[in-house]
Amino acid sequence: MGIHDEDVARVREATDIVAVIGEYVQLKRVGRRWQGLCPFHAEKTPSFSVNAEMGVYHCFGCKASGDAITFLREVEQADFVEAVERLAGRSGIALRYTAPGEGADRQKRGKLTDALEQAVEWYHQRLLTAPDAGHARGYLRHRGFDGDVVRRYKLGWAPDDWDALAAALGAGGEKGIASQVFSDAGLGFRNKSGRIQDSFRARLLFPIFDPGGKPVGFGGRVLPGGEGPKYKNSVDNAVYRKSRVLYGLNWAKQDIVNADEVIICEGYTDVIGFARAGITRAVATCGTALTEDHVRVLRRFASRMVLAFDADAAGQTAAERFSQWEHAFDLEVAVADLPPGTDPGDLAQSDPQRLAAAVAGAVDFMDFRINRVLGDADLSTVKGQVRAGERASRLVAEHPNPEIRDKYLVEISDRCSVSPDHLRGVAADARRRGPRRSPRPGAEDAPHPADDGYGPESGRAAPPASGAGGGSAPNNVERQVLWLAANDPGAVWPEIGPEMFDHPLYRSGFEALLEHPEMDALLAEADRRLASLIRELLVAEDKELLASSHSQEVVMAILVYESAQRELTYLERQARTGIADDDLLRRVSALKTAMDKLRESEWAPEQARALLELLRPATDR
Repeated sequence: MGIHDEDVARVREATDIVAVIGEYVQLKRVGRRWQGLCPFHAEKTPSFSVNAEMGVYHCFGCKASGDAITFLREVEQADFVEAVERLAGRSGIALRYTAPGEGADRQKRGKLTDALEQAVEWYHQRLLTAPDAGHARGYLRHRGFDGDVVRRYKLGWAPDDWDALAAALGAGGEKGIASQVFSDAGLGFRNKSGRIQDSFRARLLFPIFDPGGKPVGFGGRVLPGGEGPKYKNSVDNAVYRKSRVLYGLNWAKQDIVNADEVIICEGYTDVIGFARAGITRAVATCGTALTEDHVRVLRRFASRMVLAFDADAAGQTAAERFSQWEHAFDLEVAVADLPPGTDPGDLAQSDPQRLAAAVAGAVDFMDFRINRVLGDADLSTVKGQVRAGERASRLVAEHPNPEIRDKYLVEISDRCSVSPDHLRGVAADARRRGPRRSPRPGAEDAPHPADDGYGPESGRAAPPASGAGGGSAPNNVERQVLWLAANDPGAVWPEIGPEMFDHPLYRSGFEALLEHPEMDALLAEADRRLASLIRELLVAEDKELLASSHSQEVVMAILVYESAQRELTYLERQARTGIADDDLLRRVSALKTAMDKLRESEWAPEQARALLELLRPATDR
């Protein structure tokens, strides 16, 4: 998936970066530059500078830099294609896509979005003005939702009719929305008699938006005394996936990023309640349990998550699912201290200060789990004390830090009157048995073996699954490319040079293979360590790399990406030593854009070669 380079260049050239950034940052002209407070870190003295002529920005505090596309990606947490599309829309530029049929697919999604936008507005006006929505307006007033809240969240009312929306939007008519679009958007369906029928009837509607603010679906609540399930949500379709969508993220994302914290609720009214209490970083799942995809989406915005589920047994049990993801995604998880028998929406109306205190006093997730185990136990007997202490110790065993584990075990020992050495033995046995099996995070987030050199801490991209070392060596892209150079040298791109290898031995090996096409001569002249490596590569078998040109291109593309990452780190280090000049800023911006495009293209060779061109010294271009 990608956009033609020429169109990306047109968008970049047509975009007024000062106008784009000015929507998020108060900019003041100082000489030829514009300055303001950096949106990416807290500061009191402006260190964020924008060069309007070059279309780039740079922060001399946190070193954030890039162009308008980069800025939109960072501040809105958008992907590359989405950022370009939004900027293209501002400039009226029609985009062309690189993948066959991609433009048609996006046009289809655009039609669904247009239909949803019309539905949101029609339902919203119905709630505001229609006589049949009086009961719904009364219910909202009873819940403390005034007209400002209704308008801010675009709340709506679906009348108790079979096809009121379909008729209003002309679904299936010559001048209205196509019936297939109406159906595909989740707004309706054809009933058994062949008539188009609305999906929602006699329900208060909460429109659901994606992070960019585009409508994707609805959550419908039946009013007290109404028929049917309490909540009904849009069905999954091309623009709506309940396992990924989070209600309120479009409004809350900037506050979430600024605070590096997100509050997770169970209902739409909970999110609105938090906002009414002045806490604008809450989101909610849309009629489904929290999923791993939800966690992955939120991890892009914040590293701390506060669970604000209903303070009853069901809500607390739901919170425990985070034990599967807390360490896998490197999260800090806490649980809001909600009073028993309340939920955030009700508490926001009755005691908003107590709601704020519940978040401020959120309990660490491990403390919460231990307290639940010990709180449910009978600590009045010796047997109950030992059983509770052992159960809590097995929870503590999951924590990766040995010092923290031991402090928890000592605390449990005191609370249960059980020997700390016994609890240490229980925890050690639990660790030997291994953690309970948990869903594996996505490839982009998955932790890799420490000796691999890849993973969240390294900032490197995860390499393909094939291994060049016969399965015994770490899965290393440099080694894979070196294996190709030894076993199928014609498959290695001629642009690949020794300087692209970070590992000294692999770099020496690649140089030797370039200098000595005859393997016998190479082995005769190489030192013992290098000769041993070459022999190992010659006897190792990698059937996937040898048989698949796609796999070969992917590993070389990732090698290029890693080389660019090192170059980018070097340039940013230069910027930290003093004021960066325009040429350096331009090079940093170009590298970031090319690297983003390479990842977005899923390691397409043409994008890798474009990045390679940027890595060549200026004298060689």
